[in-house]
Amino acid sequence: MNWIREMFTNPFLLTSLSSWFIAQVMKVIINYTIHKKIVWERLIGDGGMPSGHSATVSSLALMSGLVYGMGSFQFAMAAILAVIVCHDATGVRMETGKQAMVINEMLDTFERMKMGTPSDIVLKEFVGHTPIQVAAGISIGLLNALFMHFVVFA
Repeated sequence: MNWIREMFTNPFLLTSLSSWFIAQVMKVIINYTIHKKIVWERLIGDGGMPSGHSATVSSLALMSGLVYGMGSFQFAMAAILAVIVCHDATGVRMETGKQAMVINEMLDTFERMKMGTPSDIVLKEFVGHTPIQVAAGISIGLLNALFMHFVVFA
C-alpha cells in the first residue's frame, strides 16, 4: 500500500494534474462568460481556451527541470513530450476539428436536400487549439509548476 501514498504525494503527478484541472475549470468559466450558460462537458472536453494538454505537459517539464536540473534526462524527456503535445494540439488536432466541421456541414446539407438517409453521425469539432489557447495553457502550467515547487512542496 506504500505505492498509493507515493502516488498521492508525487510532486510531478500532483503538479501535472492540478495544472490540467485549473485549465479545465477555466474553460468552464470562459465558456460561461461568453455564452452565459454553464456547460459541464467543458470540464473534461478537449479544445477551447486554455489548452489543458499544454498546461499538463508544460508543468511536468518545468517541475522536472526544477527538481532534477535543466540538463537532466528527466527534464529532456518531459520537455520533448511537451513540445510534441503542444505542436500536435495546434497542428493535427486543429486540422481534425476543421475537417469534422466541413464533414458535419456536408452531412447536414445532404440530409436537408434529401440526398441521403438521415445520419446520426456527428463528428466532434472542438478538438484542437489555436496558438493563443496553447500559449495560455503553457502559461498556466508554468505558473502552477512554480507555485507547486516553491510554495506547496518547498
